[in-house]
Amino acid sequence: MAPLRFCKSLRLRIFDPTRNYVHGLFLHADESVPMLVLARIDRFDGSSGLLFPRSFVIERKYLVRRFIPFKLKLLVAVFPLFALSCAGCSPAYVFRAAYEEGKILWRRQPIEEALQKTDLDPKTRDQFKLVLDVREYARDQLKFNVKGSYASYSYVDRANLTYVLMAAPKTDLRPYTWWFLIIGRVPYRGFFSQQEALAEAQALEKQGYDTYIRTSAAFSTLGWFDDPLLAHLLRYERVTLAETIFHELFHNTLYVGSAGDFNESLANFVGHRAAILYFRERYGEKSAEHLRAVESWNEALEFSGYISGVGASLKELYAKDLPEEEKIRLREKIFSDGQKYWAQQIAGRSRHRYRSFTQDKINNAVLANHLLYLKDLEVFESVYEATGKDLARSVVAIKEAVRSRNPFADVRVLAKKLNGQDSQIGGRDPESSNGVDVGGGS
Repeated sequence: MAPLRFCKSLRLRIFDPTRNYVHGLFLHADESVPMLVLARIDRFDGSSGLLFPRSFVIERKYLVRRFIPFKLKLLVAVFPLFALSCAGCSPAYVFRAAYEEGKILWRRQPIEEALQKTDLDPKTRDQFKLVLDVREYARDQLKFNVKGSYASYSYVDRANLTYVLMAAPKTDLRPYTWWFLIIGRVPYRGFFSQQEALAEAQALEKQGYDTYIRTSAAFSTLGWFDDPLLAHLLRYERVTLAETIFHELFHNTLYVGSAGDFNESLANFVGHRAAILYFRERYGEKSAEHLRAVESWNEALEFSGYISGVGASLKELYAKDLPEEEKIRLREKIFSDGQKYWAQQIAGRSRHRYRSFTQDKINNAVLANHLLYLKDLEVFESVYEATGKDLARSVVAIKEAVRSRNPFADVRVLAKKLNGQDSQIGGRDPESSNGVDVGGGS
């Protein structure tokens, strides 16, 4: 069978390596116009753009009538949002982000439809059912702003979804921030290309910053779009998958502008606590899933307390009137001693979620990343205990309490108030305005 040539200038190729299928615009050897082709392939030569099909179906009628208009409409919808939110970002960065998000949204398929397939493997079927049940629980029991998120699934044709960059000065734990119009300042920046993330990290290192790049298998558009389940998440075991879905759905429900550590730490708390409640109600207190969810939350609380202590020691050092070179030398001892202590604390617990910290290469950016997601978890837990372990009620109380530009301080005041008296809370409408941007998107 004659090979097909990929129309590189149109960049609409979609490749599913698990099934050796490709869907995109190609030129056939005997044709002079592009064709939308669905093909099962033996080989694809990326350098030449030649596709060697085992079989293929021409869908030329969709090229003009459906495919291109929809793709363009989606790009037109996504591009302005990224252009506005990424004020200060390069045009190339904005276009790449809009393009990648557009591909994810265009590839969405309803999970309910996937469950009708007779050839769906059992593990994937179970994961899909779990995701749908989790989103319904979040919507109906916890009153999250779910909308259409996680009712569909999608995929990206690369090993990792995004590369997240963080940076911090060598003698300060306050992270470097990037400003985005819609969400304010955030202490990280995501890239769809590892090379682009590395280039940005190298530029910051030349300015004297510590840097840290990690991968991420999920992100939230804060309710602007109906986020799909990404195929990367199907690799997670059931408890981690449920925690992640609850975490991301909560971002649709509550998001405080320019308060990245508050948003991520609160979503982390909610994700863990929601998973515990979900698995207890669905499978019982003695189930393996519920016990693992409880264990996972206890591990997060434990590591949160530990990393906060390391952070306090470093802040004390950095505040001293010492030459910068001396501070950098002394911080290395705090790093080393801290890792040794943590190794002793978790000795014999090979499943501990934060066991890798003992082997990680530590700098201020790495610690800032942990503090971003694990700050003051015990304060949120205190509010939860004081509200009768009612997570939905706790979320309403926290949302109503956030009135200043220091949301952690607001929640600490709330926790003290609740633990000092059995107050009535959650009496006001959870959507009521308090003068601070606590929306979860539109």
